[in-house]
Amino acid sequence: MDLNSVLKDPVTDPAADAFVLFSQELPSQLSLGFIDARTPSIEVTVAGRDLTIHHSRGLLSSDRKGGTTGAVVWKVTPLFAEWVASQNFLSAAGYISSDAVVLELGAGVSGIVAVTLAPLVHKYIATDQDYVLRILKQNIAENLPVKRPSARGASKSKRSTPVSQHTPASVETLELDWEVDSVSSLPSRTGVGNGFDLIIACDCVYNEALIEPLNSTCAQVCKLRSDSHGKPTLCLVAQQLRSYDVFETWLESFDGLFHVWQVPPKLLTQELDENSGFVVHVGMVR
Repeated sequence: MDLNSVLKDPVTDPAADAFVLFSQELPSQLSLGFIDARTPSIEVTVAGRDLTIHHSRGLLSSDRKGGTTGAVVWKVTPLFAEWVASQNFLSAAGYISSDAVVLELGAGVSGIVAVTLAPLVHKYIATDQDYVLRILKQNIAENLPVKRPSARGASKSKRSTPVSQHTPASVETLELDWEVDSVSSLPSRTGVGNGFDLIIACDCVYNEALIEPLNSTCAQVCKLRSDSHGKPTLCLVAQQLRSYDVFETWLESFDGLFHVWQVPPKLLTQELDENSGFVVHVGMVR
């Protein structure tokens, strides 16, 4: 896929691009952008499906040294999941298809992107630190789409059964800490022989300390795919615009490792387009 023909001009001046984005009239986000976490679970509708998502307000407000941002659902997540699962340039180019393998970094507890996109791809691997995996696994197990029994089984029961129980697992959860874990073992740990088609990082950019580990991990994962494969791994980063300084630092770092394009508003849904306070970038490793 020629990203220049689809996404037009790549990022050439990260500082200028950051200035333009933050010159927009951005919506006020008193909660920093997380969905109401006062209750143990929330109801969201994504791609026509009603999901019940468990999260942990207590964990968010804890003093865990490694951070707790993965403990709740952030507003960009269902909006991004809705868009990425729609017919778009990624599906047209085969990056989202029945043959595609997708790796998500910093999935958090929600599993919303995983359960929305997994039915459309061959394999989906959601990763994060150990502290979120229990609730992440619960949300994935409870919200994966259901599948009708075969004709042979229909005579015994008309009830639908969870995909996760009666089909090859299309969603796998895996512990991965950007600051300490090596990605070199990912192919053997996930059974993926020739790298990944798509890397997703949805609202993972919060503070400057994690920018280099995140971007470095993205680049290393992209390089797992051999040149002989023909189709390079793409890195897709969606985020809410919060801090100008943090965003500019992230974009400059990302641009140092990747050829970068901002997804034009016309290619996104209305909820993610210009002045929404959200932005999506695509990277191809240098």
